[in-house]
Amino acid sequence: MFKRLFYQELSDRLGARVEVATDTNLIEGLVVRVTPELLEVTITDGYESGTSQFISIDAINYVRFPQTI
Repeated sequence: MFKRLFYQELSDRLGARVEVATDTNLIEGLVVRVTPELLEVTITDGYESGTSQFISIDAINYVRFPQTI
């Protein structure tokens, strides 16, 4: 049940800035696309700016939506 709600919450935030943590990575960027299994984030920070990162929903430890000022 939680996975379904998590997927829905991510879907509601398309285009939002996001920080996603997995066991081995911290990814910062924009939410581009969400499927029941994958989150696609366009990197907006660092050397890989503008590239897409695909993250398994099951691999996500936490998601943070930073406030923009």
